[in-house]
Amino acid sequence: MKTAVISGGNGGLGRAIAAALQARGWRTVLLDRDVAGLETTASQSPVQVDLTDGAALEAAVMRVIADHPAIDLVVYNAGVSQIAAFADTPDATHRRVFEINYFAAVAMARGFLGAVRQARGTHLAISSVAGFSPLYHRTAYAASKHALEGFFGSLRSEEAAHGVTVQIAAPSFVATNIGNAAPAPDGLVRPGSAADGVDYMTPEAAAAEILRGLDRGRPFIPVGRVARLSWWINRLSPELFERLMVRNIRGGQNS
Repeated sequence: MKTAVISGGNGGLGRAIAAALQARGWRTVLLDRDVAGLETTASQSPVQVDLTDGAALEAAVMRVIADHPAIDLVVYNAGVSQIAAFADTPDATHRRVFEINYFAAVAMARGFLGAVRQARGTHLAISSVAGFSPLYHRTAYAASKHALEGFFGSLRSEEAAHGVTVQIAAPSFVATNIGNAAPAPDGLVRPGSAADGVDYMTPEAAAAEILRGLDRGRPFIPVGRVARLSWWINRLSPELFERLMVRNIRGGQNS
């Protein structure tokens, strides 16, 4: 039985990826700060951990590896969004976004490096359209996702010598928390809760596309129609992409 570790495992996309893998006969270990509602079964093991607490994360990783010395897949799915103009974003908030979206993933990758090598497995980073393009009122979020893609894209060439694959998936807007999470005063919001998104996907549809890309070994997986269009338009004409993006996002905020 293959083993996958998924951070943000209690979120909508994390649950959907876990369910799809379990349907294939995989064992899944779900890491999250809040594991309420996650059952422990033969194919699912919830692990409560704050990924930004270095000592707690190290202890959790050691427990997982003690049970699963070889890990076939690590999915770096945990994240937070932040919606506010840069002028209104405190430095502490900017750093908090990076702690969750970037540094926690880097620490996880370091912790699971040997176990993934043991299985000749895969690191799968869940990025965003904001990881390869600009996104209005998302300076901290976009910067953290650009950093995530830079890290895992660079890790790919290092780990290839160990038979390890590194892939990046970039979903567009995934509807996981619509209407269920009001922004904090500093603009921090749960992923998938923004009301200004465009052409939302269900978590199940996003998970299915991600796993298709995983099966095909694609280094970069744009997930959803908006992500695919954004990827091509931004590559062909960054100026056109920015005009379209600002028009659509501003329109969503004002509607």
